[in-house]
Amino acid sequence: MLQRFNGRSKLLERLPILIVEDEPVLRLEALDIVEAAGFEPVEATSVEHAIRILEERTDIRLVYMDRDMRRGIKGIEVAAAIRNRWPPIEIILIAAFSTGAELELPVRAQFYPQPVRHNQIIGAMQTMMRNVQQGGAAHC
Repeated sequence: MLQRFNGRSKLLERLPILIVEDEPVLRLEALDIVEAAGFEPVEATSVEHAIRILEERTDIRLVYMDRDMRRGIKGIEVAAAIRNRWPPIEIILIAAFSTGAELELPVRAQFYPQPVRHNQIIGAMQTMMRNVQQGGAAHC
């Protein structure tokens, strides 16, 4: 992926983005979005799976997740837990049947209603990852 910084082109490596989605069709859509944005998708089919991945992979700096998971797990609570345990990680939350106005998002988290607009999500991912790279945040 080619990005422009201060008028110069710089080739970026395919940075990983963790996708946390329990619905297979929506997970496939998220995979397509992450790849279209130029990043490496890493899949988690549950919150437990996502936590294991985050514990093992110190290179993940962005999590894309559904606010409404099976078994009553609330993505907003998971996002807050991620923020507390791994502060450098950026978060994108998505959800159907919500505008996001009622949510208290963690710092550096963004919300998008479903159906998602791919270009909007791709732009958000690229901006968030660019900010991570420029800030050089370390994994806690």
